[in-house]
This record gives sequence, C-alpha cells and structure tokens, in this order.
Amino acid sequence: MLEMIKQPWPWYVAGPLIGLTVPALLILGNKHFGISANLRHICASCFPANVPFFQYDYKKEIWNLFFVAGIVLGGALAAYFLANPAAIQVDPRLAQELAAYGITDFSGMVPAQLYSWGSLLTVRGLTMMVGGGFLVGFGARYAGGCTSGHAIMGLSTLQWPSLVATICFMAGGFLMANFILPIILNS
Repeated sequence: MLEMIKQPWPWYVAGPLIGLTVPALLILGNKHFGISANLRHICASCFPANVPFFQYDYKKEIWNLFFVAGIVLGGALAAYFLANPAAIQVDPRLAQELAAYGITDFSGMVPAQLYSWGSLLTVRGLTMMVGGGFLVGFGARYAGGCTSGHAIMGLSTLQWPSLVATICFMAGGFLMANFILPIILNS
C-alpha cells in the first residue's frame, strides 16, 4: 500500500478525488473552497485594525485555515516520509530546451538554477520569484480568488466569473510559458 502511495497517481484517480472535495464541502455546511482568501482571514485575525476590508466575521471561515494547515502539514509529511527515491524524469526534448537556457540540474522537483537561495540574488531569480509572486498574489486578489477557488469550486458550481477567471489564468500561463519565460531565462 505504501508503495502505491509513493507513486504518481494518474489523472483519472487524482482528478475525481480533488473534484469530490466540492460536493463534500457543500454537503458538510455549504462551505466554499479556496486558498488565497486565507491571507485575508489571517490578516483579519492577527491585525484587527480599522481597515474596512478586514472587518468581517473571519471566525466563520476558520475551518479554511485548518484546511490550509492540513495541506502544508500533509505536504511536509509526504515530502519527508513518502518521497520517491527515483530520479525525476524529464522529457528529453524539454531537457534539451532548458539546457539552452543553462538549466541542467533536475535532481529535485524544481531546477536548482531557478529556485535556490543563490539564484534569488540574481536579476532572473528576483524577477521570477519576487515579481512572479507579486503578480500571482495581485492576480488572485483582482480575480476575486485563486485557481483552486475558481477552477475547482467556481466552475463546478457553474459560476460565470470563475469561467472567465479560469480562462484568463490559462491564457496567462500559456503566454508566460511560451513567450515571457524564454525572455526571462535568456537574461
């Protein structure tokens, strides 16, 4: 059983399991799934100031903070106890394309040339990690939610704004991966 858990799960197993969180949350109390709203809940609970945006009953959403804590704890436990010792397999065509940008270390889940403390102090690292993080955070707030809230919860409950947001998320991802990322990696 443990060996089965260590292996990547196929989409037709993982997808329905993720999708089943929506009806489970709706049945268990009409709860809505989303991750990015938790920053607002944390700010509202830790910094009770006279900021109108943070003046709401955040205690009704405390379950979501436990949900996110479970994601973090589950990820840490899985990384520590369920790590697959096999080498990361990267498609040879992708490895060849990334090698042209100087990315050759595929020993971890993410390339060390892009995601490490040393690369953070470079222009490319600052652009990707700090600039990208800001844009993702700003985009999630501007869209009224993140990809998990819109693409998983919003689409399954037939929300028109979630369809628009998900299309924009996907279009942004395609543009980034195919046009903007090569420019950043060449700098």
